[in-house]
Amino acid sequence: MRFKASIQNISTFTKLTASLNSLGPLAWVKLSEEQVCFTIIPEQGTQVWAVLSIDTIFETYTIQSAAQNIINLEVPLNSLNRALKSALNATSAQIRLTKKDNIPLLALTIVTTSSTSSRGAFPPGGNNYEDGFETSTFDSGFGQSRETVITQEVPVRVLSPDLVAGLHEPQCREPDVHIILPPLMQLKSISDRFTKLALAGGKSASGTTASHRTRLEMAANMHGCLKMSIRTDAMSISSVWTDLSNPELDPSQVAGGEIGIAEHPSTRMKQLGSADGRSEEGWAMVRIDGRDWGKVMSVGRLGGRVIACFCHEHALILYVYLPNENGEEESVLTYYVSSYSA
Repeated sequence: MRFKASIQNISTFTKLTASLNSLGPLAWVKLSEEQVCFTIIPEQGTQVWAVLSIDTIFETYTIQSAAQNIINLEVPLNSLNRALKSALNATSAQIRLTKKDNIPLLALTIVTTSSTSSRGAFPPGGNNYEDGFETSTFDSGFGQSRETVITQEVPVRVLSPDLVAGLHEPQCREPDVHIILPPLMQLKSISDRFTKLALAGGKSASGTTASHRTRLEMAANMHGCLKMSIRTDAMSISSVWTDLSNPELDPSQVAGGEIGIAEHPSTRMKQLGSADGRSEEGWAMVRIDGRDWGKVMSVGRLGGRVIACFCHEHALILYVYLPNENGEEESVLTYYVSSYSA
């Protein structure tokens, strides 16, 4: 079993692991010859199924295993993210699967170069330990540059093919509404504000916060409208976006082709409602946990186009498309957010 790759986009990798870590501490990482998959399946909350093209993160990439060149790992996201943060200013970084004392590890080797003002500023070389990680330094001998090599080790668990064979993405019915969302960080700012207001309004006279979860209502129609609302005994507030886009369905991706599109729930919903958002008809709505939604929205730091699919009072599915280096959208993060009952 062998895995080794050089990282070409450390910033994206770091933001991705930070976003995933907010939803769960462990990720199932599936490495194959064609793609890299990150999956988060928490006991409660949002599931994430991310499928990344190799060149979204890596440059050179080598993988070998007896299981059709597929390696499945359980990775602690906080440790991986912390290791990647130390590589943000690196001149190069490599990651590989190895063992130490019979414990499988992802070893991240980071090379950084810094300028020195005088030859005596640093020792001529050797091994040191910074924050528990081994470092090696090399002085050029001319007092102009200093190269540091840091190896960070993240303990992982190798998962057998049988153990992950039963894991599959949730099955959802065809969505009633699909819409391209405004920038996620904008949505996060407003949803966080709504949640804080609701929590403040739910405090008892003694100043303690009510134990119930803060429920956001998210709704959209097929006329480019999106609505975010929150209602408590003390308040009712909402924010509405208009002039958003409802992407056209691709006949090749819908069962029944053109006939399937004509009978699709979103086609029927398009016959209802209005573009100004004032009509009460034609809306698909879900109720979601405000804090969980704020964590989901942290993926906005990666940029990219986001399509939200609303299954009325059942689930909200987000497809986050990440542009790669040549501008093509090949990587997609899929978020499954279940709706609470009224």
